[in-house]
Amino acid sequence: MGEILVFLFAAGAVTLAEMGDKTQLLAMAFASKYKASKVLIGVFIATVLNHGLAVAAGNYITRWEGAQVWIQGIAALSFIFFGLWTIRGDKLDGEDKKKSKFGPVATVAIAFFIAELGDKTQLATIALAAKFPTSPVAILIGTTTGMIIADGIGIIIGVVMGKKIPERTVKLISAAAFIMFGFIGCYQVGAIMLGMALPMVMGILAVIAAITALAAYLLIRNGNEEQEDKAEEAA
Repeated sequence: MGEILVFLFAAGAVTLAEMGDKTQLLAMAFASKYKASKVLIGVFIATVLNHGLAVAAGNYITRWEGAQVWIQGIAALSFIFFGLWTIRGDKLDGEDKKKSKFGPVATVAIAFFIAELGDKTQLATIALAAKFPTSPVAILIGTTTGMIIADGIGIIIGVVMGKKIPERTVKLISAAAFIMFGFIGCYQVGAIMLGMALPMVMGILAVIAAITALAAYLLIRNGNEEQEDKAEEAA
């Protein structure tokens, strides 16, 4: 895959991953206190540093001899996991309310860097770097662009225009895209890298699909129950 396609794939994947993510919510919260431009600069600085580490980690693990199949398989399954994580959603844990002695840009950058550690978008960046080990620069630029796009959308729609993102719809679309990428990756590993017979590959994918569907159902049901509980409390 060419560098431009890798860039577009990485940007699209992280844009989807960031929709409804904790760091997007953090951007919206900070935009209510600081200028949107300063928030985006802070997000950019934190993302370059954080995703630079993620790309380095993803690129490093691909150097293990004989581990390519395992790495690609784990990367494919991780996309399905990220899709389920997207359905579950994130909540802020008070990161936006912590006081800081630094200026707006530094405050946002520090908060974002910490919030991104172990977050879905950082793990997605590691998976992307492992999937495309020959394109680390394209991955870094792509994932950083994706973060800026998603957080920019969050700021504009959620704060500037005073409207809420249709969170449930966005989450489900983003989750479906991630899960689709995951299944495509699983098929490539089984059919191409391992040379398995098509019926066997389809059988394995069917099992993974059943487990994924059950997990998605439970997550959606729990989300609906939480919304109903909040509605009852508000009433």
